[in-house]
Amino acid sequence: MTEDAGQDASLNELKKKVFFDLLELAGRVFLVIMYSEHAIIGDRGFIGNEKEMGLTLIFNSKMRFLWEGDIIEARLSFNGRVQKCIIPADNIIAIYSPELRTQFMTTQTPQPAEDEDTETISDENVIKVDFTKKKKE
Repeated sequence: MTEDAGQDASLNELKKKVFFDLLELAGRVFLVIMYSEHAIIGDRGFIGNEKEMGLTLIFNSKMRFLWEGDIIEARLSFNGRVQKCIIPADNIIAIYSPELRTQFMTTQTPQPAEDEDTETISDENVIKVDFTKKKKE
């Protein structure tokens, strides 16, 4: 297992713990998930600007769903239509509870496929800042 894969697995375990802890305390939890080809929201899919902005899903303690490994499987209702959903933990970027005024956020996003172009950051794009204090003379 690579270091990145180990970090991803640890982060997904943390997401799971936060999710279930908030669910137990508040009775419901909101998840913000980002689009990827691995996130399945039934026939509905991601619509409008959800591919860019994400989709918020609400889970409550009375719902039946399964979080096994790094995947949540659930049947969620959208406009009265039940949709089978498969949500990879990698796609979860926020977990929050309005009742508890608590949120957990990550900037982790699903990794692009090997053949997708990825932008690399070069040294010329990095601004270097010196945070050392200057002594007053």
